[in-house]
Amino acid sequence: MDPNPKRFPILSYVMSHLPSTVGQFPEHDIEAAPNPSSSPPTSLHPFEMELVERMPHLRHPDLLASMVRAVSDVAQTRSILQALGERPDHETLDAARSHIADIDAALIRQLEDIVPAGSDLVEREKECRVKADAQKLPYIAVLKLDEMHGAYEKLLKEAEERLEKIYVSSSDSSVPVRQEDEKAEEQLNENVIAILQEASVKCMDRVELSGQRLRFLPEAFGRMHGLVFLNVSNNQLEAIPDAIAGLEQLQELHLSSNLLVSLPDSIGLLLNLKILDVSNNKLKAFPDSISHCRSLVELNASYNELAYLPTNVGYELVNLQKLWIYLNKLRSLPKSICEMRSLRLLDAHFNELHGLPYAIGKLINLEILDLSSNFSDLKELPPTFGDLINLRELDISNNQIYALPDSFGRLDKLSKLNLDQNPLVIPPMEIANQGVEAVKLYMSKRWLEILLEEERKSQMIENPQEQTGWLARSTSWLSNFVTGVSGTVAEYLGAGEKSYRDPCLDQQL
Repeated sequence: MDPNPKRFPILSYVMSHLPSTVGQFPEHDIEAAPNPSSSPPTSLHPFEMELVERMPHLRHPDLLASMVRAVSDVAQTRSILQALGERPDHETLDAARSHIADIDAALIRQLEDIVPAGSDLVEREKECRVKADAQKLPYIAVLKLDEMHGAYEKLLKEAEERLEKIYVSSSDSSVPVRQEDEKAEEQLNENVIAILQEASVKCMDRVELSGQRLRFLPEAFGRMHGLVFLNVSNNQLEAIPDAIAGLEQLQELHLSSNLLVSLPDSIGLLLNLKILDVSNNKLKAFPDSISHCRSLVELNASYNELAYLPTNVGYELVNLQKLWIYLNKLRSLPKSICEMRSLRLLDAHFNELHGLPYAIGKLINLEILDLSSNFSDLKELPPTFGDLINLRELDISNNQIYALPDSFGRLDKLSKLNLDQNPLVIPPMEIANQGVEAVKLYMSKRWLEILLEEERKSQMIENPQEQTGWLARSTSWLSNFVTGVSGTVAEYLGAGEKSYRDPCLDQQL
């Protein structure tokens, strides 16, 4: 609910100082050197330290107090939304709309089935409508909550812009504005159009137009049916024409570093597309038709404003191997992403993820996973996390994870791990600081103790000679994992002796 420091750095800084700033700062000359005795506390989050180095006047009490007053509306709105709850994810919204549509359809059928019977007809219609409205009420509330959060996002953006103006004004800064030569730009666009037309005549299979200050693509562009590679990155494109559907043989499409706010639905007709790069734009959502690009192997949608991914994207893009979605506004990943069995790389750092889908363990070919810098939103990993048996690199730094899942020790191939900036209790920080192998060993011992405890419980009920298959396999695997262990798992722990258990674990369990 708090402003994301990635997208609203100044606002996040000011909001983090709200409880200690209002009415507590004396009059102060912001051009004078800061007085340590009157400055806010010096303990800063890493992102705050970087911000203050770039904008040093933020440490001046008068300026900070002025900024606090300027964002009072944000603080009030945040309090209201905290009471109402988190913003619904895309799948929840889709489900709510679907329920409302079903209720409306059922109402229509009920009204059609009513047999006219004098004045009773009106009452019966009214009764049906009232009942339908009551059924729709909770789903409408979900949609309204989403609208309120959307309005809050707009409020945050306006507040950030307001704070930037306050800071610039206080430091007498000015931003130079570069004037462009309009005639030269128009001539440049004409040259680009000529190149595209020539390419269509010669049936070229590769067109490179990166960094041409191109503002639009002509419709004739869609007639290059033999085109296999197209690069129009680093331009000023605000839209891609529907005619792109004509590029039936296209395999690589590079649209990065433009001004795109959306992609055309017709992009779903590019059935041979293998590589799509739309990074560093202003995309707020993918069209659902993106799921029809079933040949996609690499998709880069980083540095955008994506709030969600299409609900069914994972069911269709089963050949996708690399997915970059970092530096967006994603609060959740669709459950269908767990069906991307070919996925080897998933980079979702610097988002607002509240967690991962429960079935994430289905991604058994995943090798690299980056979930870092989701800040206060990401607090836990699902129990199936240990099923990512091919995972080699994992970065979950700068989150609020206090415990790794019990199955974590099963990640045999994990060789690179970053747990920094988390309030870890399981494993303890002294273990985490020793590196990936120490963490794996610690979590393996913990998992083993859990399994043995389950075994002891089952033996009290079942025949002591019988063990379930999964338990036998798990204890066998763990016995082989621990370096230097000879004999059975029981021998490793010490037959007849009480096994070691960390006090922190006892406290958590």
